[in-house]
Amino acid sequence: MDPMMKMWVSFVGIGLMVLSAVLIMLARAKTKGALRFALSFVAFIMLLVGMVCGLISII
Repeated sequence: MDPMMKMWVSFVGIGLMVLSAVLIMLARAKTKGALRFALSFVAFIMLLVGMVCGLISII
């Protein structure tokens, strides 16, 4: 993979991880019930996708 492409993939991964951290903080501080679960689930998926992007940029 092109080094420039690896850089952008890693930026996307970092961005997704940051957004997931912000989303989980928002979910825990401001929401309750099913909405809290839904936001936490979305944050978890974003964290996993960010981790995969990070691994792809390393390989």
